[in-house]
Amino acid sequence: MLRIPRPRSLAGQLFAVQAVLIAVVVAGCAFLAYVNARARAEESAGLQARAVARSVADAPSVRDAVRGTDPSGALQPYAEQVRVDSGVDFVTIMDPAGVRWTHRDPRRIGERFLGNTGPALRGRTFSETYTGTLGPSIRVVTPIRDGGRITGLVAAGITVESIGDRVAGEVAALAWVAAGALVLGGLGTYVINARLRRHTHGMNAAELSRVYDYHQATLHAVREGLVMLDGQRRVLLVNDGARELLGVRDADVLGRNVAELGLPAPLTGALLAAEPRLDEVHLTAERVLVVSTAPVAGGGRRGTVATLRDHTELQSLAGELDHERGFTQALRSQAHEAANRLHTVVSLIELGRTGEAVEFATAELELAQALTDQVVAAVDEPVLAALLLGKAAQAHERGVELVVAPESRIGAPGALPVRDLVTVLGNLVDNAVDAVTGTPGARVTVTAGTDAEPGTLVLRVADNGPGLPAGAEVFRRGWSEKGPGRGLGLALVEQAVRRHGGTVTAAHTASGGAEFTARLPLPDGAGPRTGAGG
Repeated sequence: MLRIPRPRSLAGQLFAVQAVLIAVVVAGCAFLAYVNARARAEESAGLQARAVARSVADAPSVRDAVRGTDPSGALQPYAEQVRVDSGVDFVTIMDPAGVRWTHRDPRRIGERFLGNTGPALRGRTFSETYTGTLGPSIRVVTPIRDGGRITGLVAAGITVESIGDRVAGEVAALAWVAAGALVLGGLGTYVINARLRRHTHGMNAAELSRVYDYHQATLHAVREGLVMLDGQRRVLLVNDGARELLGVRDADVLGRNVAELGLPAPLTGALLAAEPRLDEVHLTAERVLVVSTAPVAGGGRRGTVATLRDHTELQSLAGELDHERGFTQALRSQAHEAANRLHTVVSLIELGRTGEAVEFATAELELAQALTDQVVAAVDEPVLAALLLGKAAQAHERGVELVVAPESRIGAPGALPVRDLVTVLGNLVDNAVDAVTGTPGARVTVTAGTDAEPGTLVLRVADNGPGLPAGAEVFRRGWSEKGPGRGLGLALVEQAVRRHGGTVTAAHTASGGAEFTARLPLPDGAGPRTGAGG
């Protein structure tokens, strides 16, 4: 079976590319260094030859020998000594006609100099590359002056072969340096790509691209919110779910500090906290969020990962379930009380006291019917009416009298969700009943309507309890005088009211109790009745 080879990993591809690049760079540097070394060697040879030629031409002994009867015999030993001492390949002294008086090969003495002498005969020192008896060389020719006339010429030079030998030595050293650079570069590249291979798990570019695509699709698909922060608590990543849950619509949220996003202070504090948080409940303007955070492991302050879950609907359903449980308990209590009253009536009849039995039964019926008539007359919405009747029964069981003010009028809420009204009114009543439970003559009064403020539904719940502590932030999540794990009800009230553009305030009553007032703007055409009900 033919097996298709797997594409090389990204780390392997980068290693190959980097190795080739390093080899090309080192080879290019070596070539440039060779060219530079050759140029410097030729320049150095020219300067060396010029210095030797000028020093020989200016020597008094040379001028004296030129005047003598045997210039060659006097100058040949001198020229050879200078050649050996100076390191040049030849020093040739000649007459103005170019006939040699000296030469490295004595047999060449008396022959004509191979090369140009014209510029020197005109009194100028010049250099050239010329092929003579020793092969190609860089030579310098300068005149010998005796007084005002030119009596001879001096040529000093270095062969190209000698220059090549010098460059070869430098190139050998350069080759070792280049080889060392190539080895070190290869080792460094291997180490870097080994780390890259570990970080990329040996995947190639196509696989990494596919993983990234899946990563992005997953982040945008999940409804739960995900926020990643760096060590400076700046947003590195926020998915669509988190944007929706936090109410962040800005496109440039990435790179901004969490404190700049305008989130509620408790939620911002949870995201900025260094220690992990697990399933903390936080409120935004419209939602109830469960927040969990965890620091990024790896040493140092590397960042934080936060997950957000929307519990708004769940919290509402939980509140409704609590109310239903309260209704059930109230019905059980009423059934128990009804059974007791029925036994009382039966016992009075058995004792032959029928008049007293009728009077007792009539009084109980009138009391129960009066509360029902009062609530039904004031509230058109069946759910709210049932809520108040249930709360009244619960309050009665706890020794608290729940009264609906006679002036209260609540019609159909129109576009206002009944669930939000249940949240507001139910939590305010529960808070008031909790506050006065155990107080002699405990009483809670509910007032609702729009007579004083047309276009606005006003829900007011007052009690005759001990009132509110001075400076208490009653609507802050977690504030409660009933122990830990409480303090969510009033925060939910404020959230629900603010979501519909309303306000909720807390104050003291004239008797010293607490009074909470929620004002909800009514949509056009919606609102309570203006007439009395019954």
